[in-house]
Amino acid sequence: MLTKKDRDWLNHLSDTNYVKIVPFDPYVKQIFENQKKEIKKYLRNAPVEHKGATSLGISGKGDIDIYIPVNKDKFDYYFNKLIKILGEPGSIYPYERIRWNKVKEGFEIEIFLMNKAHPAWIRSVVFEEYLKTHKEDLENYRKLKEELSGVSTREYYRRKIEFINVVLKKARKE
Repeated sequence: MLTKKDRDWLNHLSDTNYVKIVPFDPYVKQIFENQKKEIKKYLRNAPVEHKGATSLGISGKGDIDIYIPVNKDKFDYYFNKLIKILGEPGSIYPYERIRWNKVKEGFEIEIFLMNKAHPAWIRSVVFEEYLKTHKEDLENYRKLKEELSGVSTREYYRRKIEFINVVLKKARKE
């Protein structure tokens, strides 16, 4: 099931670009650690977290998702610091999330500044924590991602969001 907000966001995604799913590569953990050290040089006290398929050790798009969750009152402060080291962001959702993309050692890295009180961040934390403790659902998520290789970006995210919403509903019942 998709919310209206989900559908609205999906409508901006491409129907002509296609997603390629790759097997998990354990080397991404080292790349994350290197990127974390680099970010921490500039943002000493900020949390830097590895999220997404590569943090879960499953197949995915092969990108490394790095999140910096901060309080809303620190959002502008961290944004101004990050723009100096990462340049202009690829997308901005004010006081929700800001995304930068870079490539390191052949891997796409997405770096997100997140408002840690925003529902999108809270949902992502609940989702990943649930998968870490429910191996059957983690395996189903891996299989879904592999099945989606070759579909459009919009279709990929539509099916992924539907899965996430089902898992979140299970998590709320626990």
